[in-house]
Amino acid sequence: MNRPSDITRRRLLRSATVGTVGAALNTLLPVPLWAASNRPGISSLTHPGEYDLEIGPTLVTVDGEPARATGINGTVPGPLLRFKEGEPITLNVRNALDEDSSIHWHGLLLPTNMDGVPGLSYAGIKPGETYRYHYHVKQSGTYWYHSHSGLQEQVGVYGPIVIDPADADPVTCDAEFVVLLSDWTFEDPDRLFANLKRMDGYYNYQKRTVFDFFEDVEARGWKATMADRRMWGRMRMAPSDIADVTGATYTYLMNGLGPDSNWTGLFEPGERVRLRFINGSAMSFFNVRIPGLEMTVVQADGQNISPVVIEEFQIGTAETYDVVVTPSADRAYTIFAEAMDRSGFARGTLSPRAGMAAAVPEMRERPLSTMKDMGMDHGSMTRMDHGDMHHGGRSMSVTHDHRRGPGVANLNDMPGARLGEPGAGLGGVGHRVLTYSDLKALVPNPDAREPARTMELHLTGSMERYMWSFDGLKFTEVEGPIQFEHGERLRMVLVNDTMMAHPIHLHGMFVELVNGNGSYNPRKHTVVVKPGERLAVDVTADAPGLWAFHCHLLYHMKAGMMRAVSVGTREA
Repeated sequence: MNRPSDITRRRLLRSATVGTVGAALNTLLPVPLWAASNRPGISSLTHPGEYDLEIGPTLVTVDGEPARATGINGTVPGPLLRFKEGEPITLNVRNALDEDSSIHWHGLLLPTNMDGVPGLSYAGIKPGETYRYHYHVKQSGTYWYHSHSGLQEQVGVYGPIVIDPADADPVTCDAEFVVLLSDWTFEDPDRLFANLKRMDGYYNYQKRTVFDFFEDVEARGWKATMADRRMWGRMRMAPSDIADVTGATYTYLMNGLGPDSNWTGLFEPGERVRLRFINGSAMSFFNVRIPGLEMTVVQADGQNISPVVIEEFQIGTAETYDVVVTPSADRAYTIFAEAMDRSGFARGTLSPRAGMAAAVPEMRERPLSTMKDMGMDHGSMTRMDHGDMHHGGRSMSVTHDHRRGPGVANLNDMPGARLGEPGAGLGGVGHRVLTYSDLKALVPNPDAREPARTMELHLTGSMERYMWSFDGLKFTEVEGPIQFEHGERLRMVLVNDTMMAHPIHLHGMFVELVNGNGSYNPRKHTVVVKPGERLAVDVTADAPGLWAFHCHLLYHMKAGMMRAVSVGTREA
């Protein structure tokens, strides 16, 4: 069995073209007087009401290795922006690059021309120009921002947002920290994408070996093992294809710092500490735990939920989770964020004093995909258990334009409900792990109407060709946007025909995850659809305009897994 520590080719892949945060950054670009660093690794902009941000090249380091990056105000990640619910915000974003750029405010409810998606929301920001974002903050919670231009997000154009509620916060704490997880590569991201197109599994150095084959024969018998191998061969996929960009090229970061740099947050024993986890990675899912501490999950995607006590959770790309911990002992605790495929990790420390560190757990054995992930384990899969086609006797209309083509490697005949499963590799860890079934809104959702129609979309792709799409069509192949009628209530059913988990993000509106809690179904801006899963979300189309709808795995979106959504009358 190959272990993640066996990966030795990472250094060979590195070409010092881009990088992340380092101690010398403050000398590289001028910093406003109202900017102050209140967390190691992330600077913070206070409340001037008007913010100046500059996107530009910068020099940084990752665990001591110098690199070039694209930062915001000279840092990677960009500065923490802290707003207050209800206040007007102005952000002047200057592009100091020699190419177009943009900023998207992920999860924020705002006018479409403030959303920051070139080609849909606006034309983008030309080199040397400044775009003035202005909007009123309609919500509170933990969010983030990032470029929506090319692959700039991968090279450092992202940062955290915290919005304080207008009224009393239902989550009380004595201290709080943003914990922003991300992935870093020393490769040029365009070359990385070309490598993915060139060869299936280019970054998967954990493929199964002949020794694994004979272990399977011994455990399952020759006939069953050969049948399993033939099945994977026909799909031109491998059970080790958990992630398509791995620790072979990635260094995983916590607040811009690599594992060796050990980001640290200080606490007093007995304090309630709020940790605002943000997955700002380009391509990585993380399994997060703090050995020795229970975590109480209090917020998902910026929305308060009924508290859930757990010991580990999986966070998909672009999701956020707020947890509260109460470290009572006078000792350090490791925050351990293990990449889902177990090819590397980010880590930091909670400590009562600077300079302390706790033991870093060994990475667990990599998970493997199964026939269930392809919707083929019919004995254990069920149809969607919360109902996707019937609501109080109303008839539903279904939109479906699915086809098999070169970009569709598999079609699931029996996709099932997987809301009660914690994610790849976490099914048998022996402790409490968060699942989507655990999420329940703290207060009822504002729109109690039943959906008037249902729309079904398939998540499709081919790992071998590295083509990703909805309903077999890349973004460049569709004729027009998905149409929502302004004010309507509809249900979107997402069916994952691929063996990869996809974090799906709808701009401009929250979706309500249909998980059996009725008017308390959790509101999210990003939902992870597991392999072989059939999942439903309800949408109130209350934001007129043109919005992006896409997989938030950056290279999947670039490969075509994106659509536009138009909210307006059907005649428009």
